[in-house]
Amino acid sequence: MPTRARVDEFIAVVVSGDHAGAIERYYTEDASMQENTSPPRVGRDTLVAFEKNILAQMSKVESRALVSVVEGDRVMIHWNFDMTNKAGRTRHFDEVAVQEWRGDRIFRERFFYDTGKPAA
Repeated sequence: MPTRARVDEFIAVVVSGDHAGAIERYYTEDASMQENTSPPRVGRDTLVAFEKNILAQMSKVESRALVSVVEGDRVMIHWNFDMTNKAGRTRHFDEVAVQEWRGDRIFRERFFYDTGKPAA
């Protein structure tokens, strides 16, 4: 079960912009991520590669954690992301991540979010 301090460390790494590094350091080898109702991606290496591919398409990503809840092995984080692609188009994502932790690492995560609106 994660401690509040461990979850806060994870959030700080994401907010710092090291999204792929957060996956490498805070997810189990057999971790999965699921976007809304899409099939899950499985395996930390797959998750890192996917994240790096998305980030390579962006010129800027701003991440903010609005609130987080730690309840035993379950963690929920309300995120806001502003992602600017290399053409200069920024999209805002309002997302809730529901995580299941195994010890001090995430082994299952599902994201619930809108499909990205142009930033105001």
